[in-house]
Amino acid sequence: MQGDETRDSRERRAADELLLKHLAKSGFEGPDYERFQNELVRYALSVLCAWLHSGQVFNLARQTGFGVQPTEMEREELRRDGDLREELANLTVARALPRFRQTALIEGGWTYDGGAGLTSYFMGACLRAFPNEFRLYRAGEDRYRRAVHREQAHQARYQVAPSAEQEALGGLWARQVIETIADPRTRTAVTASALADYTHDEIRELLDACSTRVIEALLYRWRKKAKSSEGEWRHG
Repeated sequence: MQGDETRDSRERRAADELLLKHLAKSGFEGPDYERFQNELVRYALSVLCAWLHSGQVFNLARQTGFGVQPTEMEREELRRDGDLREELANLTVARALPRFRQTALIEGGWTYDGGAGLTSYFMGACLRAFPNEFRLYRAGEDRYRRAVHREQAHQARYQVAPSAEQEALGGLWARQVIETIADPRTRTAVTASALADYTHDEIRELLDACSTRVIEALLYRWRKKAKSSEGEWRHG
């Protein structure tokens, strides 16, 4: 059995070596490389989602020297939330893919003698990329929890010293009006500004916007609409 496994491994790596030589002729670009990349991504996403569900991804990442320790709550969230698993898997693969192309393929980091096939080599790249993506997710969750805490801690102050967003409410209770905002980005921005006292730059980071001007425009459009709605409410 061991001999069969070794022979299978040699055959897979030999096939990978031929494939790599073929893809190198076009500079790892073009239709053939796209097909190879798409197959690699589909496989990696499937495996990563399974590893995230079982929690095995943390043990495997730790073995590469790039580990991250999840809390039990985070493990439960990954077991429960398929969308979160898919999001983290996609972010991890997107992070690992360009580096894999550069180091493993273009620079010759992958070789037949390395002992791993191209697919296994890429999964190793994903495991090295995953901890940073998980930390970014964790940081986003921490920012959200801080926003909720600051909202609860400062509600009374907002009634005394209203922000521009609260002034636009025209005396309506902030929470009730914010709940009517359909667009999730606008709702997050208004909540963070009016109820959590976030700066425009902090909101930009929270929403991953390209600049604070985007946030300013978002809040301006909402204030304008809110004032218009207030006028209709007063005269209704």
